[in-house]
Amino acid sequence: MLKVSDLHSIYYEESGNKKGNPVVFIHGGPAYRIILFDQRGAGKSLPPYELRENTTWDLVADIEKLREHLKIDKWVVFGGSWGSTLGLAYSETHPDKVKAIILRGIFTCRRRELLWFYQDGCSLIYPDKFEAYRDHIPEVERGDFISAYYRRLTGDDEDARLSAAQAWSTWEMATSRMFVDEELVKKAEKDTWCLQFARIECHYFVNGIFMKTESQLLDDAEKLSDIPVTKFQGRYDVVCPVETALLLHKKLPKADFNIVQDAGHSTKEEGIQSQLIAATEKYKNL
Repeated sequence: MLKVSDLHSIYYEESGNKKGNPVVFIHGGPAYRIILFDQRGAGKSLPPYELRENTTWDLVADIEKLREHLKIDKWVVFGGSWGSTLGLAYSETHPDKVKAIILRGIFTCRRRELLWFYQDGCSLIYPDKFEAYRDHIPEVERGDFISAYYRRLTGDDEDARLSAAQAWSTWEMATSRMFVDEELVKKAEKDTWCLQFARIECHYFVNGIFMKTESQLLDDAEKLSDIPVTKFQGRYDVVCPVETALLLHKKLPKADFNIVQDAGHSTKEEGIQSQLIAATEKYKNL
């Protein structure tokens, strides 16, 4: 456990080759020294689902504190989905500490991306799964689902918080793979997990992930032009559609970029796993 502020301590662990090339996995092989950590309020980090002192820039600072704590000069940054968001934010802030970047399921939290998944877009592809998410909110509040859920997730009623967290999390778990994974959906029923997932995610969304502008991560991508970057994206990723990955690629045209034709959002998709293995193999001797 690494204490990163008076309020927060983040859990981390290492595996693989202690002398290997360090890679930090942002949640999201033997040649690598693998560093995993739970972000503020998530997983085993303490306190659980805490929203105070919990911003993108707090997390960026935590990653840098972890690198310094482990006495690592430079490392490979890997992130998928929200991990790609945070991976970009960290790498654009500390490009001199990054050897290479591996991203999948690119997400920059622009309003367009949020509306697609949480308001009206993905609902047309999964209308059956969207019903429970929609029906949890009274019709009068459905013009802005994210704000409506946020009010419930941060309210004083514990039962209302939990039921909102379960509805929010179930919607995302039901759409993360090309074929619905019922075991993944059941994960949303776990009280602590769904509260961490939904409260923190929604907190970031209503605050525009604490960026100056919604296009900040794309606008600042040029800072990464001298760093090896590999990006891969499931063609049928309905959580983080391909459009954002293409926009990032236009900012980083020298990067490797692959659209995986037989994959959705999850790292459990075979095509995504194959790309991850290839990318980690490529950068293991940097």
